[in-house]
Amino acid sequence: MNEAVVMENAVTTNNNSTDQPQKPLRDCVEDAMENYFQQLEGHPTNDLYRMVLAELEEPLFRAVLKYTGGNQSKASELLGINRGTLRKKLKQYGLHN
Repeated sequence: MNEAVVMENAVTTNNNSTDQPQKPLRDCVEDAMENYFQQLEGHPTNDLYRMVLAELEEPLFRAVLKYTGGNQSKASELLGINRGTLRKKLKQYGLHN
């Protein structure tokens, strides 16, 4: 099965309601970006890419570390990044031990 399909099926929002269907992560990101642009009300913004990555990376690293029981080697393998890069990012977000 394609990784994008797996991700779309596995990563959804949870509103703690069984009545509402869960949304894939990509739809949540798109909704959040549309909401962000509406709130700008025409005001300029910059460095959006860095801001969005920072908003996504920290909770991603928290979740992966929780899943791997804090094992950075397993976390870096799961994320597909070098362990040194992971350690640098963890330090950047204050998630290092």
